[in-house]
Amino acid sequence: MSLRGAPRNALRPDAPRILVTGADGQLGRSLRALAAQAPGAARYTFLNRSQLDITQAGAISAWLDAHPADCLINAAAYTAVDRAASEPDLSRAINAAAPGLLARACAARGLRLLHVSTDYVFDGRLDRPYREGDPAAPLNTYGRGKLEGEHAVLAADARAIVVRTGWVFSAWGGNFVRTMVRLGSQRDTLRVIDDQVGGPTWAGHLARVLLTLALRPASETPGGVYHFGGQPWVSWHGFALEIQARALALGLIARRPRVEAISSAEWPSPEPRPANGRLDCARLEALLGPLERDWRIGLDRVLETWRSEGS
Repeated sequence: MSLRGAPRNALRPDAPRILVTGADGQLGRSLRALAAQAPGAARYTFLNRSQLDITQAGAISAWLDAHPADCLINAAAYTAVDRAASEPDLSRAINAAAPGLLARACAARGLRLLHVSTDYVFDGRLDRPYREGDPAAPLNTYGRGKLEGEHAVLAADARAIVVRTGWVFSAWGGNFVRTMVRLGSQRDTLRVIDDQVGGPTWAGHLARVLLTLALRPASETPGGVYHFGGQPWVSWHGFALEIQARALALGLIARRPRVEAISSAEWPSPEPRPANGRLDCARLEALLGPLERDWRIGLDRVLETWRSEGS
C-alpha cells in the first residue's frame, strides 16, 4: 500500500486540502511525519486543541469557513481510559459530542470526514476477531463515549469513514511501549496482564492507512466502519516480553527484568477492558489491498528512534 500523489517535491495545483485535528497526539504526530515524506500529495493543515477546540461548534464552523478543505481526519481523542470514569463530562465532550459536531460541519460543506475509533466499543467476549458488523457493547466509560461518537458521525453523514483500531503506540507521548521501557530500566520484576489479547498498532501504520483513504476518490471509498489493527495477535504480557527483549538488544535497558503474567482480576482498575481486542481487517484489505500490519516492525522503529535520540 502506498500513498498516491504527486512527485515528492511538486505540489499539484489540484492537490487535496487535508485538515488534521489532534496534531499533538501520537497519531497526529505520526500523520505529520508521514505527510512530510510525500509533500506533493496534498496540502496539509495540522491543528492542536489550542488552535481549534473541536468541542465548540462555533469554532469549527468559523475555522472551516475561513480555511476551506476537502477532507478532515479527526485524530483527536480523550484516551485516558481509567481517568475517563472520573472525568465523564470531559471525555464525552471530546469522544462523543465533538465527532458529531465535526461530522455535521463537514457534511454541510461537502467535506469528507475520517474519524478514528477503538476496539473498546466491544465487550471482548467473542472467540474470534471482531468484524465491523458485530454488536457493540462497551464495558467502560471510554468505550461508551467512542461508540456514541461513531453513531454521531455516521448519523450526520453516511459517507463518513470510521476506522476502529487499538493498542496504539508510537515514539511520542505516553503509551505501553514507553512505560515498559521506563519500568524495565527501574525494576527487577514487572507484573503484566496475560488474559487480554489484541493487535498492537504502530501509529505509523495507522497513519498510512488514514492518508491513503483520504487521498482516494470518494466515489471509490464507501463510507461506514472499517477495522485496522496490528498483527500478530498477542497478550499484553507477550507484548511486554517482546518490548523488553528488543529494548535490551538495542541497549535501551541494561538488563531484562522478570515479566510476571497476571490476570485482569489481579490488576485493580476502575474501568474493565475487553479480553478480546482482535480486529478483523478483511473489509479494509478488500478495499486497499494487503496492509502493513506487523507491529514488530513498528516497535523496532520506535525503539531505534529512542536510541538515536538518546531517550
